[in-house]
Amino acid sequence: MTMTLDNHDETVKDGIVLIDFWAEWCGPCKRFGPVFEKVSAANEDAVFAKVDTEDQQELAAKYGVTSIPTLVIYRDGIPVFGQPGALPESALTDVLGQVRELDMEQTRAQYEEQLKEAGRA
Repeated sequence: MTMTLDNHDETVKDGIVLIDFWAEWCGPCKRFGPVFEKVSAANEDAVFAKVDTEDQQELAAKYGVTSIPTLVIYRDGIPVFGQPGALPESALTDVLGQVRELDMEQTRAQYEEQLKEAGRA
């Protein structure tokens, strides 16, 4: 799916959502795209969203994306992973497995604590 500023909040609020920040002119993005698509096809329980950083500059800025591709993963509305660079298929599958195994009660408590410390809660 294509993610935009308009559908972002609704998309990330539930379940597992992987976001690929990319651009048409980016060589590493073009190599990562098929990996992202292949893992997407094998994991229909997760949402795989793509953000064209040229078209969605405000959304890319919201994430502080300065290098592409950048991968961000949410689970139940909480960002749990973020990393620039293209991942090989095995690494992307492994990260997705780790996200599935997270203790979300503990993760939510840690996230809320981080928000408090940052003065955003």
